[in-house]
Amino acid sequence: MSATAENPPVAAAATAVATAVAAAVEDRVTARVISDDPLYRKIPVALRFAPAEPLAVRIVFPAGLCPEGTENEWVLPRALLEAGLQAPTGTGDVRVWPCGRVQAVVEFHSPEGVAVIQFDIAALRRFLRRTNATVTRQA
Repeated sequence: MSATAENPPVAAAATAVATAVAAAVEDRVTARVISDDPLYRKIPVALRFAPAEPLAVRIVFPAGLCPEGTENEWVLPRALLEAGLQAPTGTGDVRVWPCGRVQAVVEFHSPEGVAVIQFDIAALRRFLRRTNATVTRQA
């Protein structure tokens, strides 16, 4: 008898864990901070998606941008990010809108102030396609 035949629940659990790990999506992109300064400040940003939260995406800014010295993570609806690539959307803490044909702006509101970040639409679409493929595989 093979190990798989002797322990089918263990093999199935291992396959499920491997699938869940493989299904997580993370893209590292470069974005630009929009400010009054005529020169844009480029920053590295992580775009994250976890299959356990299929309706949400996370935008994570590096520790150096936050006064506390920790990563700054924003969780927002995946649908908000998708819709914002086509037309202005959002009324709460996060607003998204296209800026020309190749850029999108994401505006973050917090008690500390407002941050306006510009992304390449192609990078956001690539990330969203990967999240959609993950959700479709799990359905």
